[in-house]
Amino acid sequence: MAGEKSNAAILDELYAVIESRRGGDPATSYTAKLFAKGRDHIAKKFGEEAVEAVIAATSQSKPELIAESADVLFHLLVLWAERGIKPAEVFAELAIRKSQSGIEEKKNRKNT
Repeated sequence: MAGEKSNAAILDELYAVIESRRGGDPATSYTAKLFAKGRDHIAKKFGEEAVEAVIAATSQSKPELIAESADVLFHLLVLWAERGIKPAEVFAELAIRKSQSGIEEKKNRKNT
């Protein structure tokens, strides 16, 4: 739709907000609290959100799956930020993969 931001731009903006919360006050920022608890906690929280999305996909409504999917993406971005991975790096990997079949991509991954 005209005037709407691209999906990548939205993720980039959210990533920038997440990065800006690093080192912030955990008492006032959920994101700062995640960073303060460390990588293992962030990874665990991402996993919990992924499970919630699976449950929503199999037994809940479309709006619930949309909400859980947003939670998954948010926590994935926090995990990327914690590891120093920028969205553009993931987008570049996806661009490489889009020109090959999933079967071919998996076979090539096993060979590296």
